[in-house]
Amino acid sequence: MTEPAPVNLIDLGDAHGNRCVVRVTGRYQPGVLTGHDILRADVLVSASFVDARLELYLSQQDLDAWHHGLTHFVPGKSATIGGDRGLVLDFFMHEDRTLSLTVQDPDRMSLALGIGTQETWLQDHHQRLEHVRETWPSEVVETAPTTYEWSSNRKR
Repeated sequence: MTEPAPVNLIDLGDAHGNRCVVRVTGRYQPGVLTGHDILRADVLVSASFVDARLELYLSQQDLDAWHHGLTHFVPGKSATIGGDRGLVLDFFMHEDRTLSLTVQDPDRMSLALGIGTQETWLQDHHQRLEHVRETWPSEVVETAPTTYEWSSNRKR
């Protein structure tokens, strides 16, 4: 079975060259119960002062939290992806609907930049999330704390 093509979970950029892309590239450990549903992603951040490529590992809970963040994202609020395991991307929406992005990688760097957005970017990012979930659906069930098995809907 061939690995699916990478999918951009996040793709934000503006006319000033400020850009953030989170590109999901595949499963972390395909076929291994404890790592199968964890997704590998490349984070590409660029602006006049930075051009960075970082790694991010996303659990199904991270995708759920991103969905929740997008659903409730309004001026004055934040949406975050990543977290306890390292790299964190925090998007804050200003009253004019522009975004401030804070990237915190405890091992490498912290940075902040502003990104202008298109009017339909929220709907676009809901669709991007659904595309990631369709491409790499959850196929592992936790039956008890730290006990896992394959779900009945697993693709083979």
